[in-house]
Formats: sequence, structure tokens, C-alpha cells
Amino acid sequence: MNYQIIKNEITFRTFIDWLPALRPNETYYVTLFARNKYAKNVNQNIKADKAQLRRFTTNKELLFDKVKQLECEIGGYKQGEVVIPQEALALYITVNPRNMELATKNLLVKCAELITKPYNGYNPHQEAMNCIQTACTRKVYFDLDFDIQQVNATLNEVKKHINMDCVRVLKTRGGFHLLIELAKIEEQYTQTWYKNITSLLGCDVRGDNLIPVPGCTQGDFIPFFADV
Repeated sequence: MNYQIIKNEITFRTFIDWLPALRPNETYYVTLFARNKYAKNVNQNIKADKAQLRRFTTNKELLFDKVKQLECEIGGYKQGEVVIPQEALALYITVNPRNMELATKNLLVKCAELITKPYNGYNPHQEAMNCIQTACTRKVYFDLDFDIQQVNATLNEVKKHINMDCVRVLKTRGGFHLLIELAKIEEQYTQTWYKNITSLLGCDVRGDNLIPVPGCTQGDFIPFFADV
């Protein structure tokens, strides 16, 4: 028996189509976590809430296949001797593309800094992935993470502060995300939407975040885009 990362192929493929087209110097950053809060009834020995199991970069064309390759045999993911249960797995992605040129420049600086000091266990591959994760120069979407379940009540308030054709709702295990397409914000809201929406009840994290991948595993939940 294998781990199941892709839970709803149609939802996942629709999400891939929705992602912004990449420029030649851009990539997407994807990471698979084991989260102990999702598996407390199964296994309480996962030490961190976000134990990173795998991470990689990809374009839109290869995203589905690369995620499918994560579906190894049960027991293939471990933290020390602890086998990671299916229920703990959660897949995340950066919906804003990562800039490989910027990441390379930042990595050059980081490596120059590292080699001037005695070796302390650093891993050049991990340093490169860290630089890619943080190298965002084109913000297509602004992400607002709400840790409450009252989607409709929140949207009724959001409608007062922004044009809704620039908003997508991503329903997640613990609440929902509002993904705001910045280029579509109408002029009358450009100076006020941020303050008004980020002050709403339940708005927890805001900015250029990792989001759960629609159609893929998030504990025992399958994230999906909800109607606005």
C-alpha cells in the first residue's frame, strides 16, 4: 500500500491550469510536510508540527507527475524511527512564482558567507532550496489565511472592501484562504483593501505564503476552491 498525495485528480489538474504561467526565469516551489496536529489520534510521536519530508521545484507541465512521484510505499516517510502516517501528510505550494535568478544571486552570497567559516554541518542543496523558497519578485496573488470556518460571514464583509472578481476562496482543513489577484483590484479599493480585510476576524497569516494544494492531501481533508 502506498501513501496517497493526490486525492482528487480533477481538482488538482484544474488548480494546475489556474496557476499563473511561468516566465523563463521562474519556477514553483512545492513541499510535503508531516503535521503532528493532523495525526494526534494516530501517532503522537511526530516531534514538529511541520516536519518537512520532501521539497522540490517544478513548472506547471511537470507538477502533476512530480507530485505523483511522492506516493511511495507506506513507511517510506519517517522521522527517525517513527513511520509517518498517511493522516499527517500535507502538500503545500507557493502560488507566486519563484525567481531563479534572484535565488542564484542570494545563494552565491550565502555560500560565500559559509565558506569563510569552519564547516558546521550545512548542506549546499538545502541552502539552495531555502534561497529558492524566499526568492519572490512577482506577486500575482496576495494570500490571507483565516483560521475560522465562517466563510460566508467573512465574504459578506469582504464584499464591502474589494471587488469580488479578484478573490478566490480556498477551503482548507482548519479554515480558508482568500487569494487576491492584485492586478484585478479596482482603483477605488487599491488604497484601502489591505487594512480593511486584514483586520477582519480570524485573519491569521497574510502575504506570500505556502498554501495547501487543492485536490491533494491535507491531513484527512482535501482542499478545494469554493464558490464566491
